[in-house]
Amino acid sequence: MDADPTPGPSFTIAFVPGVTLAKWSKAWQERRKDLPLAFAPTAEADAVGVLHDRKADVSFVRLPVDDTDLSLIPLYSEVPVVVLPKDHDLSLAESVTVADLAGEHLLQDPDELPEWRDVAVEVQNGTRRPLPEMRSVEDAIELVAAGVGIVIVPQSVARLYGRKDVIARPVIDVAETRIGLAWLADETTPDIDDFVGVVRGRTARSSRAPQEEPEKAPPKERKPQQKPKAKPFTPRQGRAPKKLGKGRNRGRGRS
Repeated sequence: MDADPTPGPSFTIAFVPGVTLAKWSKAWQERRKDLPLAFAPTAEADAVGVLHDRKADVSFVRLPVDDTDLSLIPLYSEVPVVVLPKDHDLSLAESVTVADLAGEHLLQDPDELPEWRDVAVEVQNGTRRPLPEMRSVEDAIELVAAGVGIVIVPQSVARLYGRKDVIARPVIDVAETRIGLAWLADETTPDIDDFVGVVRGRTARSSRAPQEEPEKAPPKERKPQQKPKAKPFTPRQGRAPKKLGKGRNRGRGRS
């Protein structure tokens, strides 16, 4: 029986929930047909660990993270939203504040959201209920649909785990989160440089290193311009003789 063929090289991208890679992966595949991509969906808690474990070449992380030994570039910000049951009183509002949510039960660690923690009734009164068992954000949103509590997450995450029985509304006074691209600083390879270039929008022709000027075509030889030939002089025909002015040459020849 023949042994399985050894898999070829690939470039592995880890990413946290809510990150969409379609635009960048398409640009990479057009530019680097020699190196296919592999994808590693990763929990936020493991987004840096996969780099140290050499399970990914780069990782899209949700900031802040421990950036020890990492190179890290921030990319874009995310709008925070609260996920509520569809029949919630706040479902009619276009946006909400943390004061509007002060009486709700947050299905998250309050320390992750200090804006809510500082006004929450159950925190101020010391009546905070223990959190039910949840393995993921998806589990938490399922509990929201059941009326157990609320969650505040980036809008991209709410869309990823969206359901027909919940709604999401922007929370205007909660700090935005950011997505960044991270990799091991001491293991920056030309492939990583290429991927960073794709993410930053550099074209295939651009590079960190200076490129040679393209060879210019030799200038076309210009032919000497010929002077126009002088036209031969021809007297005008039928030209009337000049008339003498009045009184000119009168009396000449008279005695």
